[in-house]
Amino acid sequence: MKLSVTHETRYEYAYAVEQAHHIAHLKPIVTPQQQVLSHEISIEPKPASLAHSRDSYGQERVYFELATPHPELVVTAVSVVVTPTLPATMTGKLAGVTVPESMAWEAVAEHMLYTAGQSFDAAREFAQPSPLAPVHAVFAKYASETSATAMPVYELAKALCHRIYTEFKYSPEATEVTTPPQEALSLKKGVCQDFAQVMIAGLRSLGLAARYVSGYLLTQPPPGKPRLVGADASHAWVSVYCPQAGWLDFDPTNDCVAGESHVTLAYGRDYSDVPPLRGVIRGGGSHELTVAVTVTPLGEAATAAPVPQVASQSQSQSQ
Repeated sequence: MKLSVTHETRYEYAYAVEQAHHIAHLKPIVTPQQQVLSHEISIEPKPASLAHSRDSYGQERVYFELATPHPELVVTAVSVVVTPTLPATMTGKLAGVTVPESMAWEAVAEHMLYTAGQSFDAAREFAQPSPLAPVHAVFAKYASETSATAMPVYELAKALCHRIYTEFKYSPEATEVTTPPQEALSLKKGVCQDFAQVMIAGLRSLGLAARYVSGYLLTQPPPGKPRLVGADASHAWVSVYCPQAGWLDFDPTNDCVAGESHVTLAYGRDYSDVPPLRGVIRGGGSHELTVAVTVTPLGEAATAAPVPQVASQSQSQSQ
C-alpha cells in the first residue's frame, strides 16, 4: 500500500522559550519490506541551525536549534511510503494467523547468550534490559505462562501478543510516558507504548531478543464516513527475532502481525530511544502539546478540518 503520512507536532508555551535544542526521529526508515518515496520536514520558527545525522542503529534523525524567543513551535513531517503486503494467512486477528516457521524459543534464547568465540549477531543487544523494558522475574513468569516446551519463538510471541491484547484495557489516562512496564502490567491498562514494552520485557526476561518499533497506523473510518485529517495515530509495536528467520513484527494493541497499515518510523530498545521529538528548552513555563497525524492511501483524499489530538504516550516529547 502506498501511504502519505503527515505528522504535525505543535507546542504552545505559556511564555516565550528563549532557546531550544531538539532532535526529531520523523523520517520513516527504509527496510527490505518498506520503501520511502519522499520525505520533507518543516519547522516554525525557522531554526538557527539544522543538521542531519544517524543514530546508533543507522536511522536518520534531525537536530535543530532555535536561538530566538518563540511562544510556539510547530514541526510538520510529510512522507510517502510503500508498506509491505502480508500473505493472506498472516492477516487478521492472531487467532486465525499462521506465522512463519521459526526455531524453538529455548534454542533462540541460547543463541542470544554471550559466549567466547561466537559469531557476531547485532540482535543480541535487544535481548538485554533497557530503561523502559527491563528483565525481571515478574515478566518471565507472565511470558512463560503462554509458552510450552520447544514452542517456536514466533508462536510464543503470537500467544503473548494475544494475551496482552485480551487482558489489557486501552486507557490513555492510566499511564504516562515514563510509566515503568511493571506498573502497566499490574494495572493491565495503558496505551500502545505500554502494551509494547510489557511484551518486550516479557520476551527479554525469557532470554529472547525483541525491539520497540515506533511508527504510524492507518485507521479505517466508519462505513460511509470520510477519512478525517488528523484522525490517525502515532503507534508502537514489537519486533521479535529468530536467528534463522529474522524479525517479525507483532502489534499487541490490535492483536495482529504488523502489515500494510503500519508505517515503520524507527526502532530501538524501548520508547526512550526513539521519541518522534525530544528537546531541551530554556524558558517557556508550562506548555500545551497537540499532535495531529494523517495517514492517507494515495488516491484517497482526507476531508474536513484538522482534528488535533492531545498527545498520548507514544506521541509525547521528552524535555
